[in-house]
Amino acid sequence: MKNSDRIYNDMIDLWEKYNSHPFVQGLADGTLPKEKFKFFMIQDHLYLMQYAKVFAMGVLKSQKEEDMRLFASLISATLDVENAIHKSYLKKLGLSNEELAAAKTSIVTDSYTNYMIAVAQKEGMAEIMAAVLACSWTYKLIGDYLENYPGAKDQEFYGEWVRQYMSDSYRSANDLMIDMFDRFSEGCTEEEFQNLEHIIYACTQYEYMFWNMAWEEKMIEVMK
Repeated sequence: MKNSDRIYNDMIDLWEKYNSHPFVQGLADGTLPKEKFKFFMIQDHLYLMQYAKVFAMGVLKSQKEEDMRLFASLISATLDVENAIHKSYLKKLGLSNEELAAAKTSIVTDSYTNYMIAVAQKEGMAEIMAAVLACSWTYKLIGDYLENYPGAKDQEFYGEWVRQYMSDSYRSANDLMIDMFDRFSEGCTEEEFQNLEHIIYACTQYEYMFWNMAWEEKMIEVMK
């Protein structure tokens, strides 16, 4: 069994819980308030700027030109495709480039991206892929869910966002990342696999926290 198959089997119950989150449900049926979506898109833009740096660590640590080019292609897909739609939506929502440049990361966004970058700096190629995989794979699965949700992809406002994550290009990029994870983790010991799974589990928890943060529009949790 491939390592990615083991990960999928262990994580799918958690990942499928995203589909029932009120934020995702609001995207599916079009009832999500636009202010919540605006908050989400600002934070996701800031997230993607740091997410791309994890791939950059892959370029830095690659020993082969082929791998450098693969990581570089994932940086381009993040900045030039996925983030371009974010900026397009934020323009529709009335946010200027200056306001976006001045936006601050929430504590969830900051903690999540700092964790991924720390993993990428301290560990190896398989761990780099583990750090980015929970995000990519779960959005692909959400795209699968929304593709089968009546009318989701045809919505006037949220339809473009939905179609992005069910597109062939996004699915191909996710498949590439899964293949890279399997290749870099091939032959790992059980102890090494458990570390990879821990990284993916941690990022899975961060992803759910991200949905909660966006739904509640909270920059920081209040201490009680």
